[in-house]
Amino acid sequence: MQDAFDVTRKIIHIDMDAFFAAVEQRDQPALRGQPLAVGGGGARGVVAAASYEARKFGVRSAMSGRLAERLCPHLVFVKPRFDRYKAVSLQLREIFYQYTDLVEPLSLDEAYLDVTHPKKGPPSATLIATAIRDQIMEQTGLTASAGISINKFIAKIASDWHKPNGQKTVPPEEVLTFLEALDVKKFHGVGKKTTERMYQLGIYTGADLKKRSLADLETHFGKSGAYFYMAVRGIHTSPVQPQRTPKSLGAERTFDQNLSSEIFLEEKLEQIADALIKRMGTPKTAGKTITLKIKYSDFTTQTRSKTLPYFVSDKSVILDQAKKLLYQERLKESVRLIGISLSNLKGENLKKATRQEESLNEQLQLPF
Repeated sequence: MQDAFDVTRKIIHIDMDAFFAAVEQRDQPALRGQPLAVGGGGARGVVAAASYEARKFGVRSAMSGRLAERLCPHLVFVKPRFDRYKAVSLQLREIFYQYTDLVEPLSLDEAYLDVTHPKKGPPSATLIATAIRDQIMEQTGLTASAGISINKFIAKIASDWHKPNGQKTVPPEEVLTFLEALDVKKFHGVGKKTTERMYQLGIYTGADLKKRSLADLETHFGKSGAYFYMAVRGIHTSPVQPQRTPKSLGAERTFDQNLSSEIFLEEKLEQIADALIKRMGTPKTAGKTITLKIKYSDFTTQTRSKTLPYFVSDKSVILDQAKKLLYQERLKESVRLIGISLSNLKGENLKKATRQEESLNEQLQLPF
C-alpha cells in the first residue's frame, strides 16, 4: 500500500537553546563561556538546565547536583529565576503571534507553530522560521533552533538536527527518506527501554520499523505499535492546538533537610498553599480535587487526595484539606518533598476563546 500522509500543513517547532542557562549567561556576562548549571549542587540539588559548555562534560538536565559536580568539578551553579524565564518566554510568544495565531506552547522554551496560512512573511515555512529565529536573537539576544515539516512529529525531530542555533526543513518529498534513515531512538516516544526492545528485535532504523506489520508491532508494543506504524509512514494528524487546558495546578517544595514530623510539615504547607494560589492567577479559577504529594527520603512518592462536592479557590479551604490529608495516615519515612495540587478545574482563564483555524484542506502549491 502506498504511503499517504498529509502535506497540507506547514509546521514549525521552535526550541530555545539551553534556555534557562542561556538567559543567565546573557544577564550575567561573567558567566558567558563557563560551564553553567541552573539548579542546585550537592546531594539534594538537581540540574534544571545546563549550558552547552557544561554539556561537553556530560552534565544534563534532571541530573543530581552531586553527579554533575563529579563530571565537571569547575561547574558553576546558579539558582533558577523562573519569573525571569517566564518573562522572556512571553517575549517569544509575542514574536510567534506576529506570524500565526496557531501557536501551541509545550513549555517556556518550545512551541509548535502552524504557518500554513501565515499572518505575515513569505509563503515559505523555512523562511518564516529563519525570520522568527532572527527576530528572537535581535529582541532577546538568545538563540533558537527550528524544525520545519508537514506535521508536529517530524518538525520536533528536525529541530534537534542542527542544534544549537540552526534549523532543518524536511519537505514533503523527503519525508519518507528522512524517516527511513532515522535511528529508531530518535523517534519521539521511543524511550530507552523501547529502544533496547526494538534493537533486540532487529529494528534499528525507520526502514527496519517500516518492514514490520501493524499486527507485529502491536504484539510487541501494545497500543504504541499503531503509533509507530503510522509515524514511520509520515502520518501524524495531531493539529497545533492553541488552547491547552491544564488538568491541574500545583506547587511543591524540596527541603534542605528531611522532615520527620507532621508538625514541621504543616508549617511548610502554608507557604506551598500561597504559591499555589499565586499560580491560579485569578479567584475565578477553582477545582474540586485537592491532592497532597509526599516524597520520602527513600525517594518513594505517595499521594493522598480528597474530592469535594463543590469547587474551591480559597486558600484557607485548600490549606485545611491539605492538613487533613497530611494527618490521614502516619508518615512512612522522613520527608524530602511535599506539594499541593488542585485538579478538576474550571475558571475563566481555562476557557480562553480558541483562535479560529483556517481551512487546511487545500493541497499546498507554495514553496515549503
